[in-house]
Amino acid sequence: MEIKQKSTMVELAKEVFRIEADSILKLQERIGENLEKALSVIINSKGRVIVTGMGKSGHIGRKIAATLSSTGTPAYYLHPAESTHGDSGIITREDVVIAISNSGETTELLNLLPLIKRFEVPLIVFAGNQNSTLGKCADIYFDISVEKEACPLGKAPTASTTATLAMGDALAICLLKKRGFSTEDFLLYHPSGALGKGVLYVVGDLMLKDMAMLPIAHENDTFLETVDLISKKRLGCALIVDEEGKLTGLLTDGDIRRILLRYPDVSVLTNKTVMTVNPKTISADDMATKALAYMEKYSITALAVCDDNLKPIGIIHIHDLLRAGVA
Repeated sequence: MEIKQKSTMVELAKEVFRIEADSILKLQERIGENLEKALSVIINSKGRVIVTGMGKSGHIGRKIAATLSSTGTPAYYLHPAESTHGDSGIITREDVVIAISNSGETTELLNLLPLIKRFEVPLIVFAGNQNSTLGKCADIYFDISVEKEACPLGKAPTASTTATLAMGDALAICLLKKRGFSTEDFLLYHPSGALGKGVLYVVGDLMLKDMAMLPIAHENDTFLETVDLISKKRLGCALIVDEEGKLTGLLTDGDIRRILLRYPDVSVLTNKTVMTVNPKTISADDMATKALAYMEKYSITALAVCDDNLKPIGIIHIHDLLRAGVA
């Protein structure tokens, strides 16, 4: 009996996922000219986006406002019940309002309409009924209606709030793209935490750049000389350069083990004979996260940092990324 009950609950959870996923996918059919108009209105606005909604719609509105703000569109959440007690003063003639109401008849939102219309503030409405009061007053309307809620009682906002959130995310990401919002811009709004650390550093900030400390060997140096160099520098590798100082190869601790097993007499070997040619490199101006991505993709622990002429100017190790909190 208990096993059957657990199975039933798993199936119910899967049904919730299906209903909510379907509610999002159906939004694709309702996006078009309304999105282009909304993007234009918000981009050309000199003020902020004021997001408002009551109850569960209010919770979703807070998240949409937060996402907009963190991706380059200044936004503020206004509680509609508080708005009638003075908070509506935050709305200026330069702003854009996004009002969220599944029914389109939320009293607290309707109380804001006289002020919005008097100030001629553009009104973007997320609602499930275009013939509702809010829907009819909208300058731009987004249909977030759903066929049914995931709640088996049909009462708790579930699929409808998921659809609303997805619509808000779509709007925010389109605004991000239209503004040309970059990784560096994102950092300005996330200076701390894991998100910030990921974009806080460029390779040049973290790499070993002291040339005296870099394990640089030449193509014609002997293999044993380079093994000694790697041991002294303690970075687990050596950067191999040609006569012009350009990087042409790499020798790592792993290479050394494989070479010792392969060659009976390593005393006659030169770096050019056994080095890994065309090693992966990175620029000092690249983001540290790019270095991490390279290391993960190619299963390596260090990267040579080269200038535009392919001359080594540093080396970045996985440990450098770990210490900085990037990895």
